[in-house]
Amino acid sequence: MKEFEAVTRIVKYLSTAPNVINSTDWTLRRSAERFASFTKFGNVAVHSTVKNRSAKITVYVGSDAVRLKTHNPQQTEIINGLSNTLSLVEEYIKRAPFVRINRTMGNNSEFAPNCNFFVSIQRPEMIRLAYMTWATLFPAKADSEPKQYIVYIPEWQETERQILVFPEISTTVVLGSDYYGESKKGFLRMAMWNAKQKGMLGLHAGSKILKAKSSDGRIKRYGMLIFGMSGTGKTTHTCHTHGLNDTDEGIEILQDDVVFLKKDGAAYGSERGFYLKTEGLDPVTQPIIYRAATSRDAIFENVMIDYEGNLYFEDDTLTSNGRGIMMREDLSPYISNSINLPPINETDGLIIAFITRRHTVVPLAAKLTPEQAAAIFMLGESIETSAGDPKRAGESIREVGTNPFIVGDKSFEGNWFYDFVKRNEGSVHCYQLNTGGLGEIIEKQPNGTKVFRRKVQRVEIPEMSSIIRGITRGTNKWSKDKYWNLEVPTSVEGMDISKYNVEKFYDVDDIIKQVSDLRLERVGYIEKFNTLDKAIINAAKTM
Repeated sequence: MKEFEAVTRIVKYLSTAPNVINSTDWTLRRSAERFASFTKFGNVAVHSTVKNRSAKITVYVGSDAVRLKTHNPQQTEIINGLSNTLSLVEEYIKRAPFVRINRTMGNNSEFAPNCNFFVSIQRPEMIRLAYMTWATLFPAKADSEPKQYIVYIPEWQETERQILVFPEISTTVVLGSDYYGESKKGFLRMAMWNAKQKGMLGLHAGSKILKAKSSDGRIKRYGMLIFGMSGTGKTTHTCHTHGLNDTDEGIEILQDDVVFLKKDGAAYGSERGFYLKTEGLDPVTQPIIYRAATSRDAIFENVMIDYEGNLYFEDDTLTSNGRGIMMREDLSPYISNSINLPPINETDGLIIAFITRRHTVVPLAAKLTPEQAAAIFMLGESIETSAGDPKRAGESIREVGTNPFIVGDKSFEGNWFYDFVKRNEGSVHCYQLNTGGLGEIIEKQPNGTKVFRRKVQRVEIPEMSSIIRGITRGTNKWSKDKYWNLEVPTSVEGMDISKYNVEKFYDVDDIIKQVSDLRLERVGYIEKFNTLDKAIINAAKTM
């Protein structure tokens, strides 16, 4: 298609053009620091004009396998004007100064995309985007495949801001945004699509290894994958010890955001830098993350700092989507030497946790059958955060695989995941974890305004860590829930599970109605996937 030809010409020109500088590690950091503030920890803090991903003006272009099917008028307008937009980009790149960096995603011999990043420095401070991208990826390997490209023009006029994704030629064009998340997710989105073509499944999940003492005194070693939307606690619990402090117990942190799962349970990691949401960052409940986030090499984005370099993680004057990049090596001694999760047969099993953040009648934790796990994967229930759409922050949302970056058929992903869990039943253990709480009642006023009438009993980080610790040690007690067709914990060492009894927050009729309403919503949603395995749909109907 002609759009492919135009994008290919753009990348080819930028790869050899005289107005493009191939930047080195040292010059990147030195140049970025010229336009940054410094915190009291000696690391840099930068600020963007755009404060979150531009999801509503992101379009996927290509064959029917990837093309975005949308009723959004903004996306439709972008698609209709695509040829003209690319013509303007072709002319613009011949005049503007650019910086190029070349890095590698992942660290393995099978799948390690070669990432080429071009950013216009018409506004010189935009060199920070190249520096932040460099920081999260690995040194370039000339022979790594596939080749991926991002072209960034932050100064593109605000009224024409758009994110153009061409999965089949592994290229993303970012126009009018200076938010780093478009680069991070641009490369990861393409990599997940490319991994799928190689028989793997790209997952929006953190990964780690847990070593825990079982009831018979033996030390068991589990792999763990933690799914979750941005801001729900995925990075927090990926980078947490869960109190596994007995002799020979412990954790090894691998990745916090995207991995590529193989049928044998191995999962290739992607990045060397973690991109955390800084809201609520606390040295007591998140000591590993706090130490890494305040190291010399960390990079803060849109976090409030004062003239003396003091950081204010709870101050949302600039945005509620403050971010930070922290380096894996600064998570020492809790990092693994490898970023890759080993196959199931090299461990005592794989624990898969789906993090949701609900505040009503969803249990704190649930043990899932393979069918229920696949249904939870497809439902991808959580709440919207400021990272995706600040205007909808707090609203209930659904994203298959808790992954807003899936390209192509989502039913395929659910069927692949179900096949994986089913064929490894007994070795793969799946759970849903609710990092929200209980007690919320939402009322809509006549003008559409939402009013929250009841204070929520929130689940604290140490409490959820107790649940995870009990899963790995095998000490949690489970039984069938009174209202859900799910196994839920009735006893957890280190926490009072009884204070989260749903009947303390709602009367029985209200609980039954909420459960029924949510189940109907789930069924209505999941039945839209007409090529999804019927066992998954039936599980959603009966959970």
